Amino acid sequence: MKLLVDENLPPRLVHDLADLFPDSAHVGPSGLGSTPDALIWEYAKEHGFAFLTKDKDFANFSLASGAPPKVILLQTGNCSTDRILGILRSNAIRLADFENDTRLVLLVLR
Repeated sequence: MKLLVDENLPPRLVHDLADLFPDSAHVGPSGLGSTPDALIWEYAKEHGFAFLTKDKDFANFSLASGAPPKVILLQTGNCSTDRILGILRSNAIRLADFENDTRLVLLVLR
């Protein structure tokens, strides 16, 4: 799975998770910073990304439109980047199962 990391999350995640999620990208360096949600959604869809975000609007998109792209919603509140990395790494098997299950469009991690 390759992730498109939302602008509400640190760009560092792409580098720090490259071993688990190669070819991932952050919206900022991808030229999508401050872009409307619908255009980010289409970019993720067209380029085969799963979308990693804290924004509930993308969860609503996924429930209304289905996948692709799949959405991983972090409900962590304010926390450190290291905490987010820990959550994603500790859920690596769950994320792989999510990627492979065509019935699932949204995964919420806390």
